[in-house]
Amino acid sequence: MDIVDRSTDLSQPLDKLGPDERLKHDSNHLRGNIALDLLDRISAGVGAESNKLMKFHGIYQQDDRDIRDERRRQKLEPAYTFMARVRLPGGVCTPAQWLKLDALARAHGCNTLRLTTRQTFQFHWIVKEDLRATIQGLHDVLLDTVAACGDDSRGVMASADPEDSALHAEVASLAKAVSDHVIPKTRAYHEIWYGADKIASSDAEEPFYGRTYLPRKFKIGFVIPPSNDIDVYTQDLGFIVVAGADGLEGFNVVIGGGMGRSDQDAGTYPRLADVVGFIDKQRLVACADAVMSVQRDYGNRVDRSRARFKYTIDAKGLAFIRTAIEQRMGSAFEPARPFAFTSNGDRYGWRQTDRGLFNCTLFIQNGRIRDEPDRTLMRGLRAVAAVHTGRFRLTPNQNVIIADVTREDRPRIEALLAKHGLAEGHAGSALRLNSMACVALPTCPLAMAEAERYLPDLVTKVEAILAQHGLVDEPITLRMTGCPNGCARPYVAEIGLTGRAPGKYNLWLGGGFHGERLNRLAAENVGESRVLEILAGKLGRYARERRTGERFGDFVTRSGE
Repeated sequence: MDIVDRSTDLSQPLDKLGPDERLKHDSNHLRGNIALDLLDRISAGVGAESNKLMKFHGIYQQDDRDIRDERRRQKLEPAYTFMARVRLPGGVCTPAQWLKLDALARAHGCNTLRLTTRQTFQFHWIVKEDLRATIQGLHDVLLDTVAACGDDSRGVMASADPEDSALHAEVASLAKAVSDHVIPKTRAYHEIWYGADKIASSDAEEPFYGRTYLPRKFKIGFVIPPSNDIDVYTQDLGFIVVAGADGLEGFNVVIGGGMGRSDQDAGTYPRLADVVGFIDKQRLVACADAVMSVQRDYGNRVDRSRARFKYTIDAKGLAFIRTAIEQRMGSAFEPARPFAFTSNGDRYGWRQTDRGLFNCTLFIQNGRIRDEPDRTLMRGLRAVAAVHTGRFRLTPNQNVIIADVTREDRPRIEALLAKHGLAEGHAGSALRLNSMACVALPTCPLAMAEAERYLPDLVTKVEAILAQHGLVDEPITLRMTGCPNGCARPYVAEIGLTGRAPGKYNLWLGGGFHGERLNRLAAENVGESRVLEILAGKLGRYARERRTGERFGDFVTRSGE
């Protein structure tokens, strides 16, 4: 396979490419001036170039936007803090790791943890002086933040809780192996955050990524039918598990998904991935390398807004891209094997696995772990982690599974959940249980409207409409983001809301319940009253006119509204 970096061997010379490409090229493999900027005590932040490079290290500079205007009036710099995202392949976490994450969040993260839509943890509100301590603390339990952001292969997802636990264990192991394989190999992370010495070597520091890495971020996920919990069609590269009587046989491969778009650029759009064929499991790593190298070499490095893999496929043509992948993989794809999805949500409460163990899924509204007066979620999960002998699994829907609980330990864990107000861990309407939101304000610099802080109140108002029509128990996917980038995958939701301005959203309707169909724009730049008015009309018609077993998104699409 061709793994030589060709990112500067394009039709445009380096000085004609985008500024981000030049920054990466000149960064000394992601070192830049990060170490010096961390020493600066005059500012709570870092320079613009370091801010971009630190994303490859899993770290975003942010500021408290609730007080940004007031600080500007006082002629103060923004209240800078940092978000650090953990690399956690497949969302699998040990109790020891959970306890360390909890301790770091209390010490440096404002007493809260955030579960993401890609099955990992985010720390918010970390001050610059605490960044090294946080990352070194993660290292104590074999965790890191490498490539959790940046123009590289980001965190690898995997179905959280399928019917077959043995199959899941194998797939989770493969997800970790792929994650470990595709992360950047630069020593910059170890030097800057762990204080490791720079090692002189004649070997290429980045034998795959080269000096300019990928044109944009790249997302990989594994899914085990019949659950499409990772929304595989939104991944740049997705592996759909094909299992037989003897276990895992291979994967149907999908390429070219992505949610991001811009309201100001009609040339950007969400896209669902295409199924290109089947591979046996022995070709997994070769396939991942081949797909990523095609995007590395043919992706757009001039126009960053058109640099995701989905645009490369649409520019070059699916047939061209598939042939290029097959050439680099060293073999052709086989015809795709049959598969079907029937759900993409989580199954709450207690269930027994095929190994005689028990899993308990807790609903974590919008992924926010913190203590409330009547639900001490953070303390409760800390208490569970202190006695749990199994694993925790984060789901793609921002929830947590207390996994692999023995029959003997279950009563003790049930008692702890009850003590901390978590016994009814799945309380809520079907709509609430199938909702999720990105962080948005006050920390995300891209957010134009609220999401996490607002969605629970909006759900309550939509629940009232559902109650009027006898639909409270009807599962409907609802997703909200504070901007059009789509971190909560709103464009495949039956009801999607993307922020346009404070209190204003684009409303999208008609996505597939299993993530198999994009929704359509129903209203642009509207406030809550108009959103509720539109939903009241649609849901009323749905209650009266739906067919037996018809999902809300399917009804909206069929009715042509």
